[in-house]
Amino acid sequence: MPSFLTLRNVDQWLIGGRWALFAVVVLFAITMFAMVVQRRILYMKLGVPAVFSRYRRKSGSKSGFTSQVLGHRKLLNDVRSGVMHLVYFYGFIVLQFGAADLVWKGLNQGVPLPLPYYNWFSLTQEMTVTLVFAAVLYGAFRRYGERLPRLKRGWKPSLVMWFIGSLMLTVLFSLAFERLAAEVRMGQNASVHGSTAAIVEAKFAPVSAPLATMLESAGVQPQSTAAHAGFELFWWLHLLVLLSFLVYVPQSKHFHLLTAPVNLWFRRSTPPGRLVPLNLEDEEAESFGAGKVEHFSQKQMLDLYACVECGRCTNVCPASSTGKLLSPMHLIVKLRDHLTEKGAAITSKSPWLPASLLHSKSGEPQAHVMGAVLPAWEAESEWGTNIAPTMAAQAGAWNIKESAKPEEVELIGEVLTEEELWACTTCRNCEEQCPVGNEHVDKIIDMRRYLVLMEGRLPSDGQRALQNIERQSNPWGLPRAERAAWINDCESRTGIQVPTMQELKKQGKKADVLLWAGSMGAYDMRSRRVLYDVVRLLDHAGINFATLGLEEKSSGDTARRIGNELLFQELCRENIETLNKYGVTQIVTACPHTYNTFKNEYPDFGLSPSIIVEHHTEMLSRLLEEGLLKPEHKIEERVTVHDSCYLGRYNDTYEAPRSLLRSIPGVSIEEMERSGSNGMCCGAGGGLMWMEEHSGTRINHARTAQALEVKPSIISSACPYCLTMMEDGLKALGADEKVIARDVAELLAESVFGE
Repeated sequence: MPSFLTLRNVDQWLIGGRWALFAVVVLFAITMFAMVVQRRILYMKLGVPAVFSRYRRKSGSKSGFTSQVLGHRKLLNDVRSGVMHLVYFYGFIVLQFGAADLVWKGLNQGVPLPLPYYNWFSLTQEMTVTLVFAAVLYGAFRRYGERLPRLKRGWKPSLVMWFIGSLMLTVLFSLAFERLAAEVRMGQNASVHGSTAAIVEAKFAPVSAPLATMLESAGVQPQSTAAHAGFELFWWLHLLVLLSFLVYVPQSKHFHLLTAPVNLWFRRSTPPGRLVPLNLEDEEAESFGAGKVEHFSQKQMLDLYACVECGRCTNVCPASSTGKLLSPMHLIVKLRDHLTEKGAAITSKSPWLPASLLHSKSGEPQAHVMGAVLPAWEAESEWGTNIAPTMAAQAGAWNIKESAKPEEVELIGEVLTEEELWACTTCRNCEEQCPVGNEHVDKIIDMRRYLVLMEGRLPSDGQRALQNIERQSNPWGLPRAERAAWINDCESRTGIQVPTMQELKKQGKKADVLLWAGSMGAYDMRSRRVLYDVVRLLDHAGINFATLGLEEKSSGDTARRIGNELLFQELCRENIETLNKYGVTQIVTACPHTYNTFKNEYPDFGLSPSIIVEHHTEMLSRLLEEGLLKPEHKIEERVTVHDSCYLGRYNDTYEAPRSLLRSIPGVSIEEMERSGSNGMCCGAGGGLMWMEEHSGTRINHARTAQALEVKPSIISSACPYCLTMMEDGLKALGADEKVIARDVAELLAESVFGE
């Protein structure tokens, strides 16, 4: 043998070759990872540039970001899943140090990183590996054992479990074989920072040490070739699985590991659910709303890649729960798939690497499209809820169509059906539950805008409501001249004459508060009774108030949520002009939809932000605190609270209605299982008050059934839409003789006045 081929030289060559191969593999994986991420950013750039001032962080908002990203606040709504993900999240952070140490040892003949307290470091690594592996097993059990309806099943959802599970197992086997291959035998207390490979004491290796003992019992001898080969095998397997996972992450739903923190950082700083106005005077605009995926903003596209596919949104959706086709999770996933396919077609950049593994072998274009399907509605009880039929229908209908060109696939019709878009009640429960800050409702409204403004397509009953609002300023089409008829009726029933702003102006007077009756209060006989009690309470408290009478118009909420932005903006400008004419400084209304529109959306069109807008429960609660109202008469009732979506999730007002009820002697409050921020919608929002449901069970019937589970004598609400829906539900369920629906103002008035 030539003198230069010494054992030392061979070892050096082997070490050098290992480093070279390691560098090539790592560089290749990082390059592919960067390319995949860059291409998805390229797809997102196809969207309308985002107005990030809308998402600008306010002072103190970082705490909310921290609580969601680091504290998993929304994930912990489901405690078991939340804890499981906390283990994943912090486990992976901790294990990065262990991975670095393991890689270093493999490259340097077993010499570890010079970390302090190495024994304790090793102990934390093994315990963390064990916890993460246990979390993987528990996650598999939840998906395939418990079979939670909101979770997808199949090879794709399972792939990440195999990745993470394999990573944990390769770590443990690498450590076990390392113990067997080390020059220092197990149990000896040797320095781990010597010039040769060393092992930690067995008591600091509670998993790898017993595993090494098992391997030795199976025939793998210490310091043997088999021990060295075993370490070599599992070391490389760990590295390859880790790098494969790195490349896989941005090509899957696990892209949320990168996009979710960004999405949460740029979450809206404006009020929840506040819609972005359309510039209808833009002469260069080719269309309005979203008729193509590239009509969405780049921030909306970021939502798509942030989705975790956890199903929490679908699990609480009133449409999904009652047999409608809409599933918020599938809405986001289908938009994401369509964006990826269309983005690849437009940019000629494949979203998949290695592309040969995932492209169609034929080379023909193909794209996902939505097939014709309806959920096969089944529920455990006649009025129960169940998302399984919707989940199954969506999974079965979303398939790849051969020879379909992604750039020619229609967003509305082939990606999302019109039935899905018109099933949304805009309740925002999906957004409230989403752990990554996705906004579903604005996307649905943008597509509705396109349908209504550009194609004139909407359900006939919705069209009728819009025509009635346009002609008579109310959804029923009742004569505009009758809008003020409630004023005389109120006087005859209560003895209180409510003045109009116009009358006071002629007398040289001005009211402190404008009472906005709304279309329900002005025309609906049941809602009038609530309005009259509000009038009685305000008058009793000495509030100087007036109404607009015939000058009042629809607030435009129904028109805007249905998608007719043009009609909404016309009504908005007319109402603002009227408010400015009388110098209104404070508005109170019994309708949460009007309240939300005035408070959060009218300022975009010129309403002074200095104008105070209050819901009647807020004002009445304040009057109670000031001692201007005194509920003295006892009401022995068991009351459950149905929260209005537009009062609660849109404006975070949950306490005011409850504080009114608590002030009434004799009233006991029994909360439903779904209440507060997780309360189920009554089914009337988003314009659905004026449209019929054609599949599954009616949402308001399911919600009424939930209320009846706590055996109340009264279902209370603070919204005329909700009140109507609850009364209809009680009649349908045959419970209207034992249980009644009442507005909290009615209960308060009864306690204050004794009748």
